[in-house]
Amino acid sequence: MKNFAYFRPNTPEQAVALLEANRGNTELLAGGTDLLALQKGYIAQPGRVVSLNGIAALRTITIAANAVTIGAGATLAMIADHADLRRLFPALTSAAGDIGGPQIRNMGTLGGNLCQRNRCWYFRDEHSPCLLRGGNRCSAIEGENKYHAIFTANHRCVIASPSTLATGLIALGASAEILGPKNNRRTIELAKFFFAPVGPNDREHTLAANELVTSVTIPNRGLANAAYEVRQKQATDWPIVQCAVAFAGGRNGAKATGVKIVLSHVAPTPLLAEAAGRAIENRAINDEIATAAGRAAVEGAKPLPQNGYKVRLVEVAVKRALMLAAGLPRYWEA
Repeated sequence: MKNFAYFRPNTPEQAVALLEANRGNTELLAGGTDLLALQKGYIAQPGRVVSLNGIAALRTITIAANAVTIGAGATLAMIADHADLRRLFPALTSAAGDIGGPQIRNMGTLGGNLCQRNRCWYFRDEHSPCLLRGGNRCSAIEGENKYHAIFTANHRCVIASPSTLATGLIALGASAEILGPKNNRRTIELAKFFFAPVGPNDREHTLAANELVTSVTIPNRGLANAAYEVRQKQATDWPIVQCAVAFAGGRNGAKATGVKIVLSHVAPTPLLAEAAGRAIENRAINDEIATAAGRAAVEGAKPLPQNGYKVRLVEVAVKRALMLAAGLPRYWEA
């Protein structure tokens, strides 16, 4: 690991003042579950590391009548175990509770989960000529790609978006509060926060190098919501496929409206499955309708040679997430 200078500011404004306009030399450190691994692999080689762990304001969770605000420094364990969040947003808390193991959940943060780098093994191999580290092409397209994207049209890089919290947050209509230089603040919908990178100067999000996520706000609209993910193993692993859903109504035979179905780990960014939402809109959810939505969700998928199996997993994840949100029997646990 390259030597670096370490900074521990006390406020978000102090942290932003330490950032630079260009990427590479300065990195933010929250839980460290991603950055330290990148440093050990010589993928990230910062000369300066700015720790956010001394900023108490980033770790707050505020419950109001019409919205919930979660600080970017709130840990995954704080989110997963928060009683009000579990009641209001099971799509978020169930995903947080399934990440890694207890050690990871007690270190990893909301902001870190949203801003983490992709998990492609070509990107994380310092000897691979990865497109995102200055190579001429995406090595995964013709290489080992069984865990990569299946929605690949027009994407030069076929990474799978790694954030498991983004899926539920987007379905729930959440937005992120961003702090930049000179106390410049802006709000961005999380549906527009993520970016499909194509080169070494890109990240998997739209933040500038000298900006910081301070919090995420979720409107409290009383929506039915749930998430479902398929994993190869339960602990210390990323999902192969994940789906989160949110809608009004949809329980006890009522029709679902305002349906949002979001997929992750299947495209370079979280993906809104619009066709699947239309298959549910203004309908009462049952087994047949949920199955149809799952099939609609894979419209436009273009799997790579080794990951066609993900198509079926998406269908299943969508169906089961819808049934969970609608309060229907969990037939897969019978």
